[in-house]
Amino acid sequence: MTQEHPDASGTASTAALRILKKYPNRRLYDTQASCYITLADVKQMVLDGLEFEVRDAKTGEDLTRSILLQIILEEEAGGMPMFSARSLAQIIRFYGHAMQGMMGSYLEKNLQTFVDMQSRLAEQASGLYDPKSFTPEMWSQFMSGQAPMMQGLMGNYLEQSKNLFVQMQEQMQKQAGNLFGGFPPPTEK
Repeated sequence: MTQEHPDASGTASTAALRILKKYPNRRLYDTQASCYITLADVKQMVLDGLEFEVRDAKTGEDLTRSILLQIILEEEAGGMPMFSARSLAQIIRFYGHAMQGMMGSYLEKNLQTFVDMQSRLAEQASGLYDPKSFTPEMWSQFMSGQAPMMQGLMGNYLEQSKNLFVQMQEQMQKQAGNLFGGFPPPTEK
């Protein structure tokens, strides 16, 4: 499996999926670079848009999700958490719930919509700043000056989010109909 990644010139180059091995001593080994790396290095790979998998060195089990969750945990423990305790509790409540699979898909699609919206905004403002040096404070300041454009983008985002939710509800109704469609309707006594 190969992935295309932009090289230093911005053009796409073809590279193999990067494999990281996790050893029992909890160390990560980058098979492409032939060296041990840290979680900070893995985080940088994510930020750079590199495709990789983390595999248990002994069993070959895919550990990518657990490593990514570990990075999120470290980020959340840092200065500016993204999730409130309330939102984390709500996410936990979906585990084991009939809606767990749909909720994961809903969150993934919603997050992709938000990323797409952010990309469009960045394209529109591309000549105004260097995106790598843009701090959260600078972003807030920029956004406050972009109220009309931002209202339009947020309106589109909310509309797409609503549509995703409606699709999820329709999917649930269809599944419920398939599940309970074979039962006769209740009779009144």
